[in-house]
Parts: sequence; C-alpha cells; structure tokens
Amino acid sequence: MDHFDVVVVGGGINGTGLARDLAGRGWKLLLAERDDLASHTSSASTKLVHGGLRYLETYEFSLVRKALQEREVLLRSAPQLIRPLRFVLPHAPHLRPAWMIRIGLFLYDHLARRELLPGSQGLRLSNSPYGAPLKPEFTRGFVYSDGWVDDARLVVLNAQDAQARGAEVLTRCAVTRAVRGADAWQITLANGRSLRARALVNAAGPWAERFLRDHTQGAGGQPLPTRGLRLVKGSHIVVAQRFTHDHAYIFQNPDGRIIFAIPYQGRFTLIGTTDVELPEHEDPPARAEIEQAEVDYLCAQASRYLAQPVRPADLLWSYAGVRPLLDEGGSASAVTRDYLLEADAAGGAPLLNVWGGKLTTYRKLAEDGASQLGQLLGDARKPWTAGAHLPGGDLGRHGVDIAAFAAELQARHPGRAPDDVRRIAGAYGSRAAGLLAAPTGAEVAPGLFESELRHLVEAEWARDAEDVLWRRSKLGLHYTAEQRAAVATWFGTR
Repeated sequence: MDHFDVVVVGGGINGTGLARDLAGRGWKLLLAERDDLASHTSSASTKLVHGGLRYLETYEFSLVRKALQEREVLLRSAPQLIRPLRFVLPHAPHLRPAWMIRIGLFLYDHLARRELLPGSQGLRLSNSPYGAPLKPEFTRGFVYSDGWVDDARLVVLNAQDAQARGAEVLTRCAVTRAVRGADAWQITLANGRSLRARALVNAAGPWAERFLRDHTQGAGGQPLPTRGLRLVKGSHIVVAQRFTHDHAYIFQNPDGRIIFAIPYQGRFTLIGTTDVELPEHEDPPARAEIEQAEVDYLCAQASRYLAQPVRPADLLWSYAGVRPLLDEGGSASAVTRDYLLEADAAGGAPLLNVWGGKLTTYRKLAEDGASQLGQLLGDARKPWTAGAHLPGGDLGRHGVDIAAFAAELQARHPGRAPDDVRRIAGAYGSRAAGLLAAPTGAEVAPGLFESELRHLVEAEWARDAEDVLWRRSKLGLHYTAEQRAAVATWFGTR
C-alpha cells in the first residue's frame, strides 16, 4: 500500500491548484481525476480572469477586491495564457444610468492595486472602431480592463507544476472509496490500487457533495456531513467573427444580467453566458449541453446590440458547464461566486472540502486551503505561489509581452507559418522554443505535427483527439471533419 500525506480528488482548476501549492510546500501527494484534466467546468468558462464588475451591484466588495488582486498575480504567472483584454460597455440609459456605471468603474479601478492594466474611461462610439459593429443608437459607452485566459491549459499547467514538484497525477482514475480513520484515510482507486493518506481534499466541483455522499465513509461507519450546492449551468456559443478589433464587449440585458462578446481564436466571436439552475437534488450531468432556449437567449441579447444579428443558424460551436455555487438563496445569477473552504479533523484524519469558487481566485483558494490543511497536519508551511511562474510563464526579457516573445521565435524559425508559431508560443510560453526546435515528424493536421502530439501525450496527459482538439488547444474549431478524424486516427494507431 502506498502512503501519501494528501490525496486530492478532482482535476479541475481548484484540485490542480491545490495539488501544485501543496506539492510546492513539500507534501507528498497524489491527485486523482476520473476523466481528463479540465474535462468539465474548468474548460467551460467564459475564458476570463476578471474581478466581476457586476458583483458590485450585489455589494460583494470582498470578492471583487480579492479577484482584482489576483488578476495581476495571474497575468505575471502565465503571460502566455493570461493576457490583458479591454472591454467596451455600450451605454443603454434605460437599463443603468451613466452615473451609476461611472461609480462602479471607479470602484473597479481602485479596489485593488493595478500596475499592468489601464484604468477605465468614457468612450464616444460614433465614428469609433469600437462602435462600428454596434447598432447606431449606441453612441456612448465606457471601456475598462480585465484579462483573458485559456482555462483548460491553465489547469494543465498547474498539474504539470504539481508533478514537477513531486506530486503523482492520475487521470481517468476515480477515487471509488475513501474511509476515514483516526489518523489516516484508506483510499481505493478505480484501478484497484489502495492508498493510505494522512489527509483528503475533496475538490470534485459540481460532484463534491455527491462524492462525499456516495464514496466516503466517516470513522465508525458514519456518513460524512455534506453541504447543499446550487448547480447552475452556464452555456456559450461561438459564431463567425462579428468584429475585427481586439476589444471585447459587455452587454447589459433587460433581465438584469450581462453577457460578453469576446474575440476568439482569431476568427470567431464567443458569446456567453447563461445561468440555468438544475433542479434541486439533481446530480450534475456527465456531459452538460446547451439547450435551444439558451441559444435563443444568447442570440437575442447579442442582437440587441450588434448591427449584424446573431441567429441560431449562425452557431458554429457551443459548450456548457455546471458551476457549483454556494446555496444562499436568490436568483442563480445573483448567487455568490466566492468559495468556502471547510477543513476539519474533529471526526478523524483531516478533510478539506472545497465548495464553490471561480477561475480568477483559484490560486488564492489553493493558498488558503493548503495553509488550513497544513495546520491540521501540524505544519502549515509557507505560501509560495504569489510570485512564482507557472510552467512556460517566464518569458525572460519580454516580461509579459507574449507578442514580442512570439516574434522572436518566428525570427528563429522562419520556415514555420507565423500563425503556427503564434499559437505554439501562446500555448507553451518559454517551452515553445524546445518544441519548435525538435524534429517535427509528419504533419497530422494543418499546423499540428507529430512532435507536438507526442509532447501532449507524454507531458500533458492527452489520451485522445478530444483532449487535444478541444481542451489542450481549440484546433477543433479550425479543422474540417476530415482533419479532426486524422488526429483521431493518429491516436488510434499509436
């Protein structure tokens, strides 16, 4: 039987973030994910690192401040994946008065220290490139800063860093049973392996309550207490590019919600999100899917602003994920996105449950959780991630300028297509240099060579074409059905 200090259940952003932080503090740990890394909620976000401007209306100043502080920490940690993004907010006077928006943006600019991102300002949309895609009645607006992130790759980088610091990372291997003893957990994996761990972390996201209910047992055979979660599905659609500039839009809706329209993958526009609450006590679906009513809603709201309407027939791709939110009453869109960490050892060996959370605050969640767990293990150990790069995040003299870094790579590899070099630089950061220098092997699909596929298999836990095309990259959006099939064939003949 293998012995660990900590076993982490869940390979989403919170689980991998905790594994990275704990491993960096010197704890011996194993992370187990039943599917692929980021195969559910953590690859189905709006791809933003943001403070949450709309949460100011519900007076969640603490959450917004925490998220704003984390924005710049994350921008420095992985500039290849996390980049500044300016947002245009067209003013719709019948929804929110201009003075209210100005106050909100002033708070947004000043709730936390800001060094990398410019502040907000008013904007005349008439005769502006940012007004051109909009209907002519939108003549005024505002612009402010947040960040864009490749969410699924962020999960992979945290898992890579955890592994580099000594963690064992298992994918497609669920924890099927965890029995709590006085000083250790007896854990069984789906592959039949038995483990003993001093502490257990439940970071199963939407399945956190179900994991406790169905797969754990307290000391003396007693069930472990759980916490109610509200499971809210968020869906997004991708359509052909609706504007060519590099800013995103935030649109106010008559129902009080907002949606984003974001430049995506150079050729597309990403629109989302919805808030559809799953029925009470319903388990999360194995694969969340968008409903026609959500497509209609997103199209209708985007078309209120965009001069070129968005119709359901324009849909090129969609995705959906289930958010586990703390149950505090109110509408789904108003439920807090903050997290709650519950660590205890009163019933035996330490247990840390992770409830809720949002992508932007994952690092802080992991830092807080690792400290709490360390205290229960008798050695809190010092936090370390605030000033650390994620793998590939140190761009040397280029700092956080991924465009300049990509240009330098292009100069070194003039034979590679510029679009391919920019994609590889943006995916792998400083590690792109080694990948571009390696013998490429056969070109399996446009711009995707065997050398990169082998890297994804050997260093990033990719097991099939879906892992590569829709999570490690978004090349599936750019490829034809035949090209996607060629990638699947490569995996089938390995």
